[in-house]
Amino acid sequence: MSSLIESKLIALISVNPKAGRRSSRILVDRLVEALRRRDFEVETYDNLAAVATRANELFSARRLQALIGVGGDGTAAELVNRTLPGVPITLLPTGTANLIARYLKLPKSPEECAEMIADGAVLTLDVGVANDRLFLIMASAGIDAQIVREVDSKRKERFELRPNDQGGHIGYRSYVLPLVKSAKTYRFPQIKLETLSETGTVANSTILGRWSLVFNLPQYGWGLPLSPGCSGFDGQLNHCVFKGKLVSEIIGAIFAQFWSLHRILPNVNLGRAVAYRLSPTESDAIIPYQLDGDPCGFLPIEIRTIPKRFTVMTPKTTVQKLKSSQID
Repeated sequence: MSSLIESKLIALISVNPKAGRRSSRILVDRLVEALRRRDFEVETYDNLAAVATRANELFSARRLQALIGVGGDGTAAELVNRTLPGVPITLLPTGTANLIARYLKLPKSPEECAEMIADGAVLTLDVGVANDRLFLIMASAGIDAQIVREVDSKRKERFELRPNDQGGHIGYRSYVLPLVKSAKTYRFPQIKLETLSETGTVANSTILGRWSLVFNLPQYGWGLPLSPGCSGFDGQLNHCVFKGKLVSEIIGAIFAQFWSLHRILPNVNLGRAVAYRLSPTESDAIIPYQLDGDPCGFLPIEIRTIPKRFTVMTPKTTVQKLKSSQID
């Protein structure tokens, strides 16, 4: 009997207690039950370091079926940063934006998630890396990074006051006051975006703007198509640079929601490259940047792509659709 148990594949569940707008405990219990019905061993963790260590051990021993993050885009980014290349990761989405889950059409139901994991279909996607930290969706510097910093600060304050409640959870409304505050106080210092070659030398393009975004996947915010044509398979990153200040950024975002019409605005620059350098044009300017919706520091940063670094379990229909559109 012991040898039979030891031969079973194991599904690891990583629970982010701060992700999304409500507690995930009921969903986790349903996911555990659904996975066990499919004859997987299941282990649940709420500590990222512990679950990543266990995932790497099981992957090396060829006993890991999947590492499942119960959370959002930040949860996925943390798991990729902490695990070995090739570790199969997926999400039961409970975050606020869930951009990765939307892009990959991941199921929201624990039972459907368990069925997807049992099917075992995987994709390998590119990732970006900024100052040695991996990101899955995008990096940006400017007004949105400042808003993200404000939201994160407020979330930490609430979670410290109510760690066992929902004080650390956020929703779209959590962004309203930070957005208003940042719009009043942020000075829109100028950002220099340089496209780099694979060797890190400056290529042909230097763009000056007030808000700069670099995408690995074509997702942003609540699904705005700010980088149409961006692919997670092509070994390149895409940029979107807004050259104006607050009014034009808002107009650009509104236009972006409707058929990507921001592409025709004169204050917007779109393009692609394998690597970028973002830096302030003024030495005393302090410009925040964020990765996948989490604050990460201040410019300057260098960004490049790592092809096929993210192994993700998805529905078979997603594998078929995205593979049919990629260029190998």
